[in-house]
Amino acid sequence: RRRAREEAQRPFELSRGPLLRAKVLRLEREEHVLVLVMHHIVTDGWSASVLLRELSELYAAFEAGGVPALPELALQYADYAVWQRQWLQGEVLEAQLSYWKKALAGVPQALELPTDRPRPQVQTFRGAQVKVQLPLTLSQEVRALSQREGATLFMTLLAALQALLARYSEQTDIVVGTPIAGRNRREVEGLIGFFVNTLALRADVQGALSFKELLAQVREACLGAYAHQEMPFEQMVDALQLERDLSRTPLFQVMFVLENEPVRTVECGGLSLKPLEVEFVPAKFDLTVGLQETGQGLLSIWEYNTDLFDGETVARMAGHFQKLLEGWVARPEQRVREVQLLTEGEKRQVLEEWNRTEAEYPRDASLSELFEAQVRRTPVAVAVEYGEQRLTYEELNRRANQLAHWLKGVGVGPEVRVGLCVERSLELVVSVLGVLKAGGVYVPLDASYPRERLEWMKSEAGLAVLVAQEKLVEAVGLSEGRPVVRVDTDWEALIASQPEGNPKPVNSGANLAYVMFTSGSTGRPKGVGVPHRAVSRLVLGTNYARFGPEEVLLQLAPIAFDASTLEVWGALLHGAKLVMYPAGMPSLEELGRVLVESGVTMLFLTTALFEQMQARQPEALGQVRQLMAGGEVMPVGRARERLASGGAFSNVYGPTENTTFSTYHRMEKLEQVGATVSIGRPIANTTTYVLDEEMQPVPVGVPGELYVGGEGLAVGYVGRPELTAEKFVPHPFSGKPGERLYRTGDVVRYLPGGELEFLGRRDEQVKIRGFRIELGEVEAVLLQHPAVSTATVIVREDMPGNKRLVAYVVPEPA
Repeated sequence: RRRAREEAQRPFELSRGPLLRAKVLRLEREEHVLVLVMHHIVTDGWSASVLLRELSELYAAFEAGGVPALPELALQYADYAVWQRQWLQGEVLEAQLSYWKKALAGVPQALELPTDRPRPQVQTFRGAQVKVQLPLTLSQEVRALSQREGATLFMTLLAALQALLARYSEQTDIVVGTPIAGRNRREVEGLIGFFVNTLALRADVQGALSFKELLAQVREACLGAYAHQEMPFEQMVDALQLERDLSRTPLFQVMFVLENEPVRTVECGGLSLKPLEVEFVPAKFDLTVGLQETGQGLLSIWEYNTDLFDGETVARMAGHFQKLLEGWVARPEQRVREVQLLTEGEKRQVLEEWNRTEAEYPRDASLSELFEAQVRRTPVAVAVEYGEQRLTYEELNRRANQLAHWLKGVGVGPEVRVGLCVERSLELVVSVLGVLKAGGVYVPLDASYPRERLEWMKSEAGLAVLVAQEKLVEAVGLSEGRPVVRVDTDWEALIASQPEGNPKPVNSGANLAYVMFTSGSTGRPKGVGVPHRAVSRLVLGTNYARFGPEEVLLQLAPIAFDASTLEVWGALLHGAKLVMYPAGMPSLEELGRVLVESGVTMLFLTTALFEQMQARQPEALGQVRQLMAGGEVMPVGRARERLASGGAFSNVYGPTENTTFSTYHRMEKLEQVGATVSIGRPIANTTTYVLDEEMQPVPVGVPGELYVGGEGLAVGYVGRPELTAEKFVPHPFSGKPGERLYRTGDVVRYLPGGELEFLGRRDEQVKIRGFRIELGEVEAVLLQHPAVSTATVIVREDMPGNKRLVAYVVPEPA
């Protein structure tokens, strides 16, 4: 096998030849291996059968001492080649070209199958195989279905493969290549040579189609291709003027082959010949799917490029191909996307096993009750620090109680919304606690927002009271008749005389704690209503970080960003110290200084800010024991740098609608970073599901939309019942009445171990009124765009001083 493999891998020199090599290897006295290696330019699969047949006849004649009696050939391959060139021109060529240009007009640049590794810049050909035997009964049923629908077995299997590729790639325009013998004239049947041609078979695999409708479409495509099979594939590719890419084959990247000739043992005089399996599998395409008819049923052989796929990935794909066939044999009228791909074991794994995240936490208690319990445990510990100012837990509690009593006096109670416009300071923490202790709901208002946006937010939230600093009152723009308390200048006159004792609790874990406005992808602010229990679920009894009284957390995020939820309550519900970053825009150098001087041990940064800090302030960042980052795709290089410098590091993910974090990937060693940095698994009391358009779970490795659920879900969008119903949908896999899932709009996929890989957003490219909008990291593309001088650039600010380009708008080319 080693010698045969080496012989197969030795290249040919086409300019000199020979193009056939033969070797005989003696294994035992009466057992030998004949190694025949031929370049594909002079042979094909049909030729191999001709060669073996003639070889056996010659051997028998020589062994018997006779004279070989092979008939003279009426034609040589050269005669066929000359005839083909003369015939395929003029009107004949135009007719062939016209058909293929119409059939393949507007084909997609590539089939984007999800791969296990990034695609190399230049196509490689390292391959391997996975073989799966389909049950005999299934094979018989597929053949019977083909006959009922007036199709061949090839057509039915091709339709199933194209449907599978559509499900895996989330594309509907699927082109698959297939070889055709090219021997449609009796005179060439006995010739050895390269007659085979390649056909590109296209299908529009719309999810609303039934399998019967798809099969009828594939049947017509096959018949049309067979009628125009003489057009050489290479000439067709040239005529289509496709954009070429060195990383993949043109026009299609998946080949399909059905071999219906049984493998026979050849009798050769006194010899018995049988094929020898050699472990040399060059991958001519990303994937080649071959099916052989055997006495035990159809044998599927999946040849794959090992630089793109792992064997277990391809084995799963082969299993899903079988599931599709089983589903459609049972009910061929089913829609293409209706058939379940997952086996029962896979379904149990993604729906149940990877979502066992239940953990005990005080779900029925309000945040103010939980804070008061912490005050009793650590009354003299420093709760919050701002520059030289400090408040212990007991002092903070007393001041928050005084504000709460004043707020109750002006009508604040359960579900009453209080606008909060306070910069990072001691007053900010006092204000948040005061609103909650009064039973109210705090609604952060960032004074840097445009006046129109603030007016919309105040109206949408239905604010009853405003808590603000004197210098920000004018910026917010107050309406007549709304009570206002300035927590800095009004303290002595209005609040200092209020009682210092805890107000009577009026809230439970189910009541709203805050309403936070987020624009999402629409640009129109919408207020996300988050209950108390969603916040306590974030920081109590969780698994993504280790909270405790020894920690020092930095309050860096504006209170209008949900990262502040982690910072404030991660400290105050554990007896830890909360260090308030000075108000205003942070510089990298200033942030590094604060981290070191304040002894910060736990920190959250947006991914972009983490990347900048790791590049410019790695020593300061190295002082932080527990670092979390999220919001963008995590750069692998920066993650490795962080881990190399020591310290735990978590890549976290989560929408505001699921209270800050939904998943985490905690890393402590370099080997935990792969080709990408995953967003990990669900945090405690959280569930995640990767679903297709039918809200059915997708297999491991296949992209789908991420849905999140559990105790962290918001109640919805305040005052927006239609939007709430659209985004917060009934839980399709739960028996609990009223349980919901949130549609994130983010595209992810499961990695084999159950972790999630973030791939992007579904709305990354849309067309609106003749303009193209592209979201994502597009700086490089923008600089190269010919219309950049007239582009509208959209910048999103994740945190103060951390702006990123998220979109640009240019006229759509004619």
